[in-house]
Amino acid sequence: MKYSKNVWQQLKSITADELIRALEKDDWVRDIGVGAALVYRHEDGRIVSIHYHPRKTYHRGLLKGLLDDIGWTEEDMRRLKLIK
Repeated sequence: MKYSKNVWQQLKSITADELIRALEKDDWVRDIGVGAALVYRHEDGRIVSIHYHPRKTYHRGLLKGLLDDIGWTEEDMRRLKLIK
């Protein structure tokens, strides 16, 4: 999914904690995970594995991959207060 430059400017500083809070707010449920890999499932069958490192941000490529797996639109991210 393509996101505008404005969206990337807002997302570049998102931490693992913020991403996990947004997933849980969007009805994702934590599943079995090993070590720093936390697996989340959505009731519609989507699955995403979050590599958790407290207070760390994600490289653009990894963040794009995570967002592609999650499937959020810009509207979803606004609703979850990840962007303005």
